[in-house]
Amino acid sequence: MAPIEWKPEYSVGNPSVDHEHQELIDLVNQTASAILDNEPETDIQDSFGDLLRAITAHFALEEQQMKAYGYDQRAQHKGHHERLLDDLRDIMDDAERSPDKTAERLATTLEAWFADHFKTHDARLHDRLGPHPHD
Repeated sequence: MAPIEWKPEYSVGNPSVDHEHQELIDLVNQTASAILDNEPETDIQDSFGDLLRAITAHFALEEQQMKAYGYDQRAQHKGHHERLLDDLRDIMDDAERSPDKTAERLATTLEAWFADHFKTHDARLHDRLGPHPHD
């Protein structure tokens, strides 16, 4: 399984958001590697937990920004977040039964989701919010 690599087209034009997205990709890669390297089950579950927490925190921040700015596509964007979290939980549930398939599914699912979500939903959101939504 090849690791997910950051691609210029993933950029949403906000350096701090792009950095967070790169960190999420790194966590996906670390989790997939833990599975493929046959690390102890507790380490794999810890990696999944770190990934789930980071994604959840990132989504919560985006959703807070959308609400604060009255973003007109908040429901659709949030729905896209919820679908990924559901997919990630399903992948986590299958990890012990089928490690090789789980690592591949994790990378494939999240890479496809990142490619679509970053360039559509996130790019639109951060274009609307501007470079510094906290100001």
